[in-house]
Amino acid sequence: MASTSPETARNEAHAQLVRALELLWHGHTPAGRGPKPGLTVAAIVEAAIEVADADGVEALSMRRIARELGVGTMTLYRYVPDKRVLLALVLDRVLAPVGTAPRGSRTWRATLESDARAGRALHLRHPWLLQVNMTRPTLGPGSVAGLEQTMAGLTDLPMSDKEKINVIVALDGYVTGAVREQIYYERVTEESGLDDEAFWGAQLPFMEAAMASGNYPVMASLGMDSFDGTWEETFDLGLNCFLDGLERQVESS
Repeated sequence: MASTSPETARNEAHAQLVRALELLWHGHTPAGRGPKPGLTVAAIVEAAIEVADADGVEALSMRRIARELGVGTMTLYRYVPDKRVLLALVLDRVLAPVGTAPRGSRTWRATLESDARAGRALHLRHPWLLQVNMTRPTLGPGSVAGLEQTMAGLTDLPMSDKEKINVIVALDGYVTGAVREQIYYERVTEESGLDDEAFWGAQLPFMEAAMASGNYPVMASLGMDSFDGTWEETFDLGLNCFLDGLERQVESS
């Protein structure tokens, strides 16, 4: 079986991107003749989100979505040409801001803090987002509206537009990293087959011997509650350090 040439693969990827952008920005015109099916792109996207929330992004397939909607798979293709385009539509829907922030009502710090907390909540609602490479997003109305809202809230931040975008990307990296730890931790019992009691209980005698050896004096001196912090406490600490550091940088410039 002949392999696809790089040029062919590039052309197909470009065509998929254009199809996704056309659907995002111009909507859908049913293909083919006959009466319009009782289905919408919005309904397909919502069904896809429900599937991803339940079983992860790897569960997304045209066949699965069609089954959830009670239609034939070929009917779905009249609205969305393939899975990659569907995923672009899903991401734009999920990443769209909820509501509109009043212009001029928030400081840059309040804007970034609100965005960070909203981003954390979004990932906890849709943990499958961690499975998606979003470093080159397909920019639709939802994602552009989110960036518009954020940039509008940064008008009082005395930085260039480039620096502001760098701040947004850096903060998103912190949020994603922090929430990844929590999501992975919440999955680990199911994935490993061991609950916390069994996992740490197995290590306890080894750790007790290690701490008694004198080779780890700092670790041995830690308080009993050293590892009792919550995910919220850890997130708040990191976020405040990020914002405090940015504030000091602004004040010193």
